[in-house]
Amino acid sequence: MTQRVLPEPAFPDLDSMLSRKFGKEVANYFSGIWCSNSNLVPPNLVNPSGIAGSPLNRVSFLRTDHEFLSAALKHPATSFLLFNNLNPLAKDPSHLSYISYADVKPLIGEDSYSKTEEQMIADYNSTTTIPQLLFLGLDERNKQGLTYNIYTGSPYFALDVTPKGSITSRAQHLIETLQSRGLKFLEGRIQASLPAQDAAIYAQARALLDWNARNPYCAQCGQPTLSINGGMKRTCPPKDMASLEGAIGGNVGAAPADRPDCATRKGVSNLCFPRTDPTVIMAVVSLDGKRVLLGRQKRWPQYWYSTLAGFVEPAESVEEAVRREVWEESGVKLGRVVIHSTQPWPYPANLMIGAIAQCIPDGEEIVLKHDPELESARWASLDEVREALRVGTSGLDEPSQDGYKEGNLRLPPGTAIANQLLAAVVGGFVGESPKI
Repeated sequence: MTQRVLPEPAFPDLDSMLSRKFGKEVANYFSGIWCSNSNLVPPNLVNPSGIAGSPLNRVSFLRTDHEFLSAALKHPATSFLLFNNLNPLAKDPSHLSYISYADVKPLIGEDSYSKTEEQMIADYNSTTTIPQLLFLGLDERNKQGLTYNIYTGSPYFALDVTPKGSITSRAQHLIETLQSRGLKFLEGRIQASLPAQDAAIYAQARALLDWNARNPYCAQCGQPTLSINGGMKRTCPPKDMASLEGAIGGNVGAAPADRPDCATRKGVSNLCFPRTDPTVIMAVVSLDGKRVLLGRQKRWPQYWYSTLAGFVEPAESVEEAVRREVWEESGVKLGRVVIHSTQPWPYPANLMIGAIAQCIPDGEEIVLKHDPELESARWASLDEVREALRVGTSGLDEPSQDGYKEGNLRLPPGTAIANQLLAAVVGGFVGESPKI
């Protein structure tokens, strides 16, 4: 079983007051350590290992600049990552496949950014299906790529080629052409099969395509929305060339018709932005610091356990969410909570906030009568966890490692933030000396 290498943290060798007190930053799978590019980092601090997360500088301030997007779209150095029903194009489970502008031109047309955003909104026609295109960023390691103002690099886009609406036949033809080259769209969740850089690009693209697909209608008035800002925002146009009268159906007219009034067109909050759902995941340490709380769901493989996790609710701090979720799922009561690291999780749009917490006196009793999510929960010694991290890690659908003894504890793989949290605990995180 292949164990993927995690991305290196930003500035792993940089000396600072924070790094001396807390140690180097922790980088998790799907994370993008894009600050390793030359525009943002002095040459003497660039990570020499080359093992980073996403190499892309998102240059978010250029998403409304259609002159830039138009040049980026058609540049010879540009790469497109395609998705069909949120499944990415790949050579095999370990290698994504990026294609060129010439390949996607029959689907997206000559120039998707020939009009300004204002013109796109004014010319909006709800009966026309526009392929969802995302600008992901620039890989500034390529000094022979696109140069625009002070920025140089290879542009990256993501494109949804799912056959639908008026683009069905063109999308299907493109899919068949790619499949004839031996390429395929990988189905199911990609959790550990990709190198760190591709995994971070995939996570960014999938999360944003999924958000766009889930929000075709305005949450305020129910009218169809339009993707703008390089795929990072959706707006509710005031007029429709199709003379749409309701959220579903309508009559085609020759001139734009006013759409029903919508609150999103008033004031400053007139756009729909991508959502990120904060989720806490925590390694819980006993009062004496010698055991770790683990839980398992019924559907998991035998002997496979993990740390506890749950969503942060509105008007709740991360620390409050950690204490609440642990008590609800296991009955264990917590005191101090410390944030350790974070991990983007594109299924569909979570940010896993990793924490390490410790029990209060008389708070270690496990009670499963509150939330029925867990089949069982138990305390494991640090030695048991240490051994499981050595030979007992795997994905849910993967076999155990060589050297694993049947009946012993199994844990999530190194690409999961739960693994990082447990490794930190057995590595001395809760010891006397500050250590992250």
